[in-house]
Amino acid sequence: QVQVVESGGGLVQPGGSLRLSCAASGRVFSIYHMGWFRQGPDDSRDMVATITIGGTTDYAESVKGRFAISRDAAKNTVYLQMNNLKPEDTAVYYCRVVEYGPTIYWGQGTQVTVSS
Repeated sequence: QVQVVESGGGLVQPGGSLRLSCAASGRVFSIYHMGWFRQGPDDSRDMVATITIGGTTDYAESVKGRFAISRDAAKNTVYLQMNNLKPEDTAVYYCRVVEYGPTIYWGQGTQVTVSS
């Protein structure tokens, strides 16, 4: 079993920055993929950025050049640095952890609101 805890959401003005954190605990040795997804008013949960255990990253086109995902292997934590935030980035952000099997775990979600 893997536990996933997110933090770092909040209210920010357009053009501002936030950093989200996702800490995994439990059976962390079996994790091979972590990432961030977001769910907006249309209720679809879309990929924002992902990173593999080897460090390969992937981004949604809408966030390329503005967001950066990174991983601290020693802390089993993934970060999402979000810069130049736009109102359309407003959503609930979820961390997803995938372990070999595969089994998927989700965090509880953290709200990001971009508004003046």
